[in-house]
Amino acid sequence: MRKRTKTPICIKRKLFLYLACFTGFVLLVVWIFQVLLLGMFYKQIKQDELKNASTALINRLGDTETLDKKIEEILSDSMIYTRVFKIHHVEEKDEYIAVRVDTHKEWAGDYYLKDASVKELSDLIGKAKDNGGVYYFNRTIKDIASDDDKKSSKEIPEEMVYVEFAEVDDEMYIIMLNMIYTPLGSMVKTLNIQFVSIAIILLLGALTLSAIISYRISKPLVKMNDSAKQLAAGNYQADFSGEGFREVVELGDALNYASAELSRSDNLKKDLLANISHDLRTPLTMITGYSEVMRDIPGENTPENVQVIIDESTRLTELVNDLLDLSKIQAGTVRFEKTVFDLTETVRATMQRYRKLIHHDGFKIEFFSDENVLIEADKTRMLQVVYNLINNALNYSGDDKLVHVRQTVADGKVRISVTDYGEGIAQEDIPQIWDRYYKVDKTHKRAVIGTGLGLSIVKGILEAHNAAYGVESEVGAGSTFWFELPIVEY
Repeated sequence: MRKRTKTPICIKRKLFLYLACFTGFVLLVVWIFQVLLLGMFYKQIKQDELKNASTALINRLGDTETLDKKIEEILSDSMIYTRVFKIHHVEEKDEYIAVRVDTHKEWAGDYYLKDASVKELSDLIGKAKDNGGVYYFNRTIKDIASDDDKKSSKEIPEEMVYVEFAEVDDEMYIIMLNMIYTPLGSMVKTLNIQFVSIAIILLLGALTLSAIISYRISKPLVKMNDSAKQLAAGNYQADFSGEGFREVVELGDALNYASAELSRSDNLKKDLLANISHDLRTPLTMITGYSEVMRDIPGENTPENVQVIIDESTRLTELVNDLLDLSKIQAGTVRFEKTVFDLTETVRATMQRYRKLIHHDGFKIEFFSDENVLIEADKTRMLQVVYNLINNALNYSGDDKLVHVRQTVADGKVRISVTDYGEGIAQEDIPQIWDRYYKVDKTHKRAVIGTGLGLSIVKGILEAHNAAYGVESEVGAGSTFWFELPIVEY
C-alpha cells in the first residue's frame, strides 16, 4: 500500500502565519521592555544618576566654594539632595565623628540621615566597607507618610539613598545622596491599558497586511504552477509571464526561456528521428534492391553492383559509428588520450582522403600554411574534427566546388579555418547549426560526404579540449568554420 504523504501548506498560508507570528513576537518584546521591565530600568537610571553625582562631588572635595556650587547644580538639575562629611576616627572610643564640609542647607532626608549620629555613621561605614566602599538601598517612606496617605489609593513615594566613601589627601569623606521619587505603578497600569489597545490595532493591521502581501506573492506563483503543469503535459506554449516582485518576473522569464528551449529540443528530436530514419532507410533500400537484382536477374552479379552494396554498407556503418561517437561524447564517457603531435602534418594527411573525390567529382581542396606547429591533444579526435569540417564544407561548397583550409598562428595559438563559397548561413541560424541534423532550409538532403552529424561531433570534441571555435558566414558568400588551440613550443 502506498504511503500517503502529508500535503504541505500553501505559500499564501505560510506567509500569513509567518507575518502574524513575527508581529506577535515584536509586540511581546515591546511589552517586556516597555511595560514589564520599565520599573527596573527606571530605578537603574536613578541609581546611575546618584553614582554620577557622587563622582562629580568627589572631584570637588577640598574646595568648599566649588563644592557648594556643584551641590546646587546637582539639586537644580536632578533633585538630588546631598550632604558631605569629613570622617574622624576616635581610637580611644572606637567611634567615628562626622564633620560637615558643605554649607548647603537643602536636605530631603526623612529619617536618620538628617542628623548623622555617631551610631548611624558607624553602621553606614561598616555596610559601605563590606560593599567595596559603596552602600545603596531603596525603601518606602512609610515613616513620613500620613495616615490618610497610607489609607488612600495614592502611591507612597520611595527614597533612594546612596552612600560612598572617598579618600582625598589622606582624609576620609562620606558622600550621602538622597532622592525621593514616585514608583511607576500607575504609569505601568496606564501603559498596560494602552498596550492592549495598540496591540489589537497592530495585530489587525499586521494580519491585513500579511494577507495582502501573501496574496500578491502567491498569485503569480500559483499561475506559474498551473503553467508548469501544462508544460509537463507537453504544451510548450504555456505562458510563465510574472508580475510584481523582481524575483518573480525573473523566474517567469527563465521559465519562458526554458519552455522555448524545450520546444526547440523537442522539434530537433523529431527532426533527428526523421532524418536518421531517412539516412538509414536509403542505404538499406539500395542494399536490398541491388541484392535482389543480383539474385533474380542472371548476369547482374557484376563488380559494379557489388561495389554499390559495399559503399552503402560502409556509409551505413559510418552513420552508426557517428551516432555512437556523438552519444558517448555528450554522455562524457569518451576518454581522450592527449599527446603532442604536428597539427600541420595531420591536416595534410587528412587531405589525402579526398584524392578520389577530387579526381572523379571535380572538387578542389586547397591547404595554406606558413609553418608546422605542435599541439597537445587527442590526435585521432582532432583528425576527426578536421575531417568533419572539410566534409561539411564539401556538402555546401556551391557550384565552384572549392574549399580552402587555412592555418594561421597568432598570440601563441594556432587557428584552423575551413571555408566554402556556397549559400552561407543567416545570422539567426548560426547558434543552432551545431545541433544534430540541424538544417538551415529545414529540408533534409542526404549528405554528399559524411553522415550529417559532423558538426555535433566537432562541437563535443572541441569543448572537451577547451578549444575556442565558431563560424563566420554571410548569406550568398559562403561560411568559414574555425577552431583554435594553444601551440606547444619546441
